[in-house]
Amino acid sequence: MPTRTAAQRRAEARTAYDAFMAVCPSRQLLDRISGKWATLVVTALADGPLRYAELARVIAGVSQKMLTQTLRALERDGLVTRTVTAAVPVRVDYELTGIGRDLLVVLAAVKAWSERHIEEVLDAREAYDAAQAEA
Repeated sequence: MPTRTAAQRRAEARTAYDAFMAVCPSRQLLDRISGKWATLVVTALADGPLRYAELARVIAGVSQKMLTQTLRALERDGLVTRTVTAAVPVRVDYELTGIGRDLLVVLAAVKAWSERHIEEVLDAREAYDAAQAEA
């Protein structure tokens, strides 16, 4: 194995996490956080911990299966913590971790952007579809 300089090792480390590279593990994370349910769960937890049923009420349309899968995946990735409190019945709360709160800043901005620009997007879709129908 040839000897590499410190500069070469640093350059290799920089490319190791280049999401444009097919083998980059950050692609898995991008896939996870770009899903609508992950975005909605993270932004729903912005004001603090919520129980499962509270999350299900806040996020209209999410199935029990998708909410459970999303919460497990976010917990596995270290973005959400799950706290079980011994009570009758057992209480389970979900809360953002430090890196989850960092992600919240980005996802909240994307959510706000989409809410602010949806009319323009709908108009663009309508114009595009009309042009395609004429072609």
